[in-house]
Amino acid sequence: MPIIQSVDRAFKILDLFNELNPELKVSEISSKLSLNKSTVHSLLKTLKEHDYVRQDSDSGKYSLGMKLVERSNFLMNSMDIRSIAKPSLVELSMETTLVVHLVILDGQTGVYIDKVDSPTAIIGYSRVGRRVPVHSSAVGKVLVAYQSEEERNETLKHYDFKKQTEKTITNAEDFQEELQNVLTKGYAIDAEENEPGITCLAIPIYDHTGRVTAAVSISAPSTRFSGDQIHPVISKLKQTGEAISRKLGYPSTLSQA
Repeated sequence: MPIIQSVDRAFKILDLFNELNPELKVSEISSKLSLNKSTVHSLLKTLKEHDYVRQDSDSGKYSLGMKLVERSNFLMNSMDIRSIAKPSLVELSMETTLVVHLVILDGQTGVYIDKVDSPTAIIGYSRVGRRVPVHSSAVGKVLVAYQSEEERNETLKHYDFKKQTEKTITNAEDFQEELQNVLTKGYAIDAEENEPGITCLAIPIYDHTGRVTAAVSISAPSTRFSGDQIHPVISKLKQTGEAISRKLGYPSTLSQA
């Protein structure tokens, strides 16, 4: 499969920055990569537009932008929490015989970073790396509900409340009300809002700063959560959330949050 030349060149520009070359001029980049200055300037303009590089207004030199720090933190946090949470996720799945997910927020969507399958509850739509809408998923509701007002406004800016099923929340007003319910109860529920016939429950995971950094969910055919069956599952789910949060350095119990 052929590579895209402009993308390849953009990555090569980013690779030029290091401890010895934290700042570079257009002419220096042009010389190092044997590219004409106009091409380099266009590539830098695009990278700058997306915050992957920044330009000093006085010297005109370029350096790496904050977007790379943001992406790096996203990756490192997701890797750390996945390894820490794994034993608890496996234990929860074994105790409940249900599918368990670990999800983090990236922009306006949740991202599955781990999944523990169950032989008695097959959930086909989820897989590690797949994205899930925040408005129609229990994990998404949790991740947005515990954001600050400023963060939540940014997450939901120009958000598309796409109808996933007949039960999906499709407007901002109802979604904001749902988020308040999540904060009141300490957990979120997706009652066939993302996938017909599937119900999901989710709780927040706190890091050492008290910030919600991920969400854990249990998913199963809706018949598994009929009547009073849901209450012991929520209890076990919250216990798992507390255990993972403590491992991340959060000292308080979720019920006190």
